[in-house]
This record gives sequence, structure tokens and C-alpha cells, in this order.
Amino acid sequence: MDIYTFLEDLIKEHGYPGLFVVAYSESVIQPVPPDIFIVGASIFGLDPLICAVVSTIGSTLGGITGYILGHKLGTPVFIRLFGERYFVMGKEFFEKYGVWGVVIAGFTPLPYKVIAWLSGIFNMSILKFTLGTLIGRFPRFLLIAYFGHGISIYFTI
Repeated sequence: MDIYTFLEDLIKEHGYPGLFVVAYSESVIQPVPPDIFIVGASIFGLDPLICAVVSTIGSTLGGITGYILGHKLGTPVFIRLFGERYFVMGKEFFEKYGVWGVVIAGFTPLPYKVIAWLSGIFNMSILKFTLGTLIGRFPRFLLIAYFGHGISIYFTI
């Protein structure tokens, strides 16, 4: 069973807690973004607002975990996991955008887990990191969840 199928089954069987686990784990290390699962969850009847809130909380807590891992394990472990290319690109990104980089990465398809780890490595304030995550992630997940909800309405008419 591949990771995508595992995560899909997790949400089908456990609903919101499964969605939380997907959002949390993606923000720390696993490669599959939660977006497709948020869409799917709201298409198949989960409340889109609750999907967005649960995903945001999971992603934020996962991001904080990634932040702590980056802070404690540092650059060598980051480079081993994500590659030197991401480290160099991330450093340039942080130098240019600072905390707004967290917001941008939270809202866009940029690899958020990389930003979470780098925030810890570069000693960004945990409060700024958390606020940046909330500002970026919640609107993204809300739009995605309501997109899925809209699809479900369209196809039931």
C-alpha cells in the first residue's frame, strides 16, 4: 500500500481525526499535501469549515514540531532529509521575506515543511512562526474545503 492510499483510507475511516493526522504529518515530514484530502473530505460530506479548522490546527502543530526539529537537529539533518538545494533556496527566501515567507509558504504550494524546519534552524520567533502559519494556512484550507463542498453541491443537483 502506498502512502497516498494509506492517507486516503485514514480519512475515509476516521474523518476529522484522520484529516488532522494528514495535515500534521505533512507539516513535519511526509510528502503528500493535505489539499486533495481536504477537498475529498468535504466532497464526501464532512463540514468544510470544520475540515479547514481541523487541517489548520493539525498543520500548525505539525509545523511547530518541524520548527522544534529544525531548531534541535539543525542544518546537517535538514540537508540529509531535504537536500542542500532546499537549504540554500530557503535561506535566500527567509532573507528576502522573513515571517512573510511563512505566510507565503502556508498559502501557496511551496513545501511548507521545509519552511517549518528552516524557521527553527534560523531561530525565528516561535510566536511569529505560529501566527504566520495560521495566517497562511487557514485561508488556503478554507478555500480548498469550500471548493470541495461546491463540487459536491454541483454534482448532486
